[in-house]
Amino acid sequence: MQSNHWKKLITAFIAIVGIVIGRVVVEQQPASADPTYTFATNNTFEPFEIQDSKGGYSGKNPGIEIEILKKIAKHEHFKYKLKPMSFNGDLQALESGQVDAVIAGMSVTDERKAKYDFSTPYYTDGVVMAVAKDSNIKSMKQLKGKTVSAKSGTSAALYLKKNQDKYGYKIRYFDSSNTMWNDVKNGNTAATFDDGPVLEYGIKTGVPLKIVTKKPIDAQPVAVGFQKGKNLALQKKVNNGIKWLKDTGQLDKIIDKYTKGNGTTKTTAADHTIWGLLKTNKDALLRGLWMTIELTVVGIIFAMIFGIILGVLGVVENKFANAVSSTLIYIFRGVPMIVLAFFIYMGIPNVIGHKVPLFLAGILTLTLDEGAYIGAIVKGGFESVSQGQWEAARSLGLPYSKALIKVIAPQGFKLMVPSLVNQFIITLKDTSILSAIGVMELTQTGTVIISQNMEGFRMWTIIAVIYIIIITLLTWLSNYVQKRMA
Repeated sequence: MQSNHWKKLITAFIAIVGIVIGRVVVEQQPASADPTYTFATNNTFEPFEIQDSKGGYSGKNPGIEIEILKKIAKHEHFKYKLKPMSFNGDLQALESGQVDAVIAGMSVTDERKAKYDFSTPYYTDGVVMAVAKDSNIKSMKQLKGKTVSAKSGTSAALYLKKNQDKYGYKIRYFDSSNTMWNDVKNGNTAATFDDGPVLEYGIKTGVPLKIVTKKPIDAQPVAVGFQKGKNLALQKKVNNGIKWLKDTGQLDKIIDKYTKGNGTTKTTAADHTIWGLLKTNKDALLRGLWMTIELTVVGIIFAMIFGIILGVLGVVENKFANAVSSTLIYIFRGVPMIVLAFFIYMGIPNVIGHKVPLFLAGILTLTLDEGAYIGAIVKGGFESVSQGQWEAARSLGLPYSKALIKVIAPQGFKLMVPSLVNQFIITLKDTSILSAIGVMELTQTGTVIISQNMEGFRMWTIIAVIYIIIITLLTWLSNYVQKRMA
């Protein structure tokens, strides 16, 4: 009976490993004989990038830069993959070599030219200031003592930092435009600064703000960014493609479509109700939910393995093993999960010289972070078993390893179940942190949907209810397991 039980566990473990390996192979496999390049882009940056309800860019209006990239790729005979992230994440991914280029409304500044190579510019963009519709603020002179907002790493953020002493405002940084705009709408910040076309597009699609600058501030050319001195073949292809688009007049047509024409997504009042949002975005929500569940299940299995190893090392009769366990638990519990995610996905490639697939980076992050907490739980569970149990097992002639496996572990795991179930729930919620490196899980899906319709309250209510339902099901399952074990 026990033999069959172990066979099932081994089979399940092999299946999980297969899922991870399969995902990594799919992420790395080239689609055809044409070279394939990875472009980082911004996940909420309309009209430059407009994700569809599926979290991709296959819609009729994918945005200015995506249409430009599609035409260049077809003309220059290369394939591409897109990694949507925050703008700061884009730059870090480029520096670490996780992506080949950044196409995300990237302004060409002197500071950036010292760190990156740029393609031929295809657009000239400037910063504008927007305030709430009922605000009396009309100029930057009125911002003294007030808080303004910008997306970290952008031209707007650089401009605000440069002029902070002059105008006396405080700066609050965000990773996405829609969150930043809602902060102004709710009265938490007095004004927001963003790229002109982005704010104009947002207002056109329903953002309740107004632009008060008469003309764009600090206008800069926009281009594709590359690592300094690298991917020269791709740089040449992109430059050739931009020249071809300009010469044929296609570039102006693409830009006019979104700034003057019908590139805006049309919605009705019904689309903005709770039911309308669910109906319109059900496929995207289901995909995000599945990714969350997949990350949780695979991550917790590997975290359990890592945690049990740490827990066992912490109680064996070996001081070196005890020190290793304590050190690893201390390190991985001490490092914030978002820092660990960036380190694995964007830092490690600088050391090993190879990209880390996104799904693998997510699983490694969950394994190390959650595994450290599970290790502490396992270690504590074993240590909480009465010392008399150890003495009784040893007095019967059982070696330390058999005493641990046969006597201590069964009692210890019964004591650990409530804490382990709580850690499973925490792991489920922690998957949302992986959105920072571009994982399209449930929270990131919600962020993208909100960027399209600006229904933050309703959308986050839907996301919260989905999380509560899953956590409730997990709690019921844990109660059932505890009753069975009792």
